[in-house]
Amino acid sequence: MRILGIESSCDETAASVALDYTKILSNVVASQVEEHQQYGGVVPEIASRRHCENILWVVQKALDDADVALDDLDGIAVTAYPGLIGALLVGVNFAKGLSLATGKPLIPVHHLAGHIAANYITHPELKPPYLCLVVSGGHTHIVEVLSYTTFRIIGRTRDDAAGECFDKCARSMGYPYPGGIHLDNASKHGNPKAFTLPKPKISDNAYDFSFSGLKTAVINLIHNSKQKGITLSREDLAASVQTTIAEILTEHTVRAAISLGYSTIAIAGGVSANSGVRTKMQEACARLGYQLYMPPLSLCGDNGAMIACAGSYAFDAGIRADCSLNAYATMELR
Repeated sequence: MRILGIESSCDETAASVALDYTKILSNVVASQVEEHQQYGGVVPEIASRRHCENILWVVQKALDDADVALDDLDGIAVTAYPGLIGALLVGVNFAKGLSLATGKPLIPVHHLAGHIAANYITHPELKPPYLCLVVSGGHTHIVEVLSYTTFRIIGRTRDDAAGECFDKCARSMGYPYPGGIHLDNASKHGNPKAFTLPKPKISDNAYDFSFSGLKTAVINLIHNSKQKGITLSREDLAASVQTTIAEILTEHTVRAAISLGYSTIAIAGGVSANSGVRTKMQEACARLGYQLYMPPLSLCGDNGAMIACAGSYAFDAGIRADCSLNAYATMELR
């Protein structure tokens, strides 16, 4: 079975061909990071335009690298939701056109299901059910993975996502976009106990997250220090922020695993590349004797391989769409 996966939910135009679920024959990503850096974040209109410019050659290169022709494909998978609506529409409409022209089945994929599936590519032994922390710039969820295509969200952020908190704190500290990676690097040279930062809790759901208070506390700390003429150590503050976020994510996920009886945990999404998050999760799982799965750094961010893999399982489950498929900026994972 050969499935083409297309991803265009944010600022990466990506395509990949997967063979028999987890063997990746090609993985092409066209990033727009350098262009968006000058604006301090992703500009949706620019992202959509670049997707229009890139998608044809990205998909063609993915097919060429895999040595696969369109006629060899069994299906065409595409991220249909959630994400930037203009960006999503480029990928969805391109995939619909390919499906119509070739007669190949069209497979809609939820972006978060793609991130979860990234773990299967390097850990084919990982099988549902298990618990997964899906954490990125726009999403922070604790998900019960009931099957390869069935999910139940048991915890989520009530406001900012963890990745958003990383980036906004980093921006306040003077690091360029994308700030998360710069904060991560700086944290390795700082004292994580230099600053005591809040760990907000949600009274009606022990698994839910809130990061807006932490973000505000960091911004206020920086502003108050400037007003008093106090110079803060960016490395110490970076280390304190990273440790606090990593501890929050780990504590909530482990609490859910213990309560629900899971001893297998996975993490996924862009923030799963963060060294502090990976270390804290590894330490907690080792202490409890749990099995932890993490995608390689190359598959943490948005990519076509994860969509091709998730699309393969969706294809096997009989999930199909016709040319009425539309993109949606928000969509529950279920």
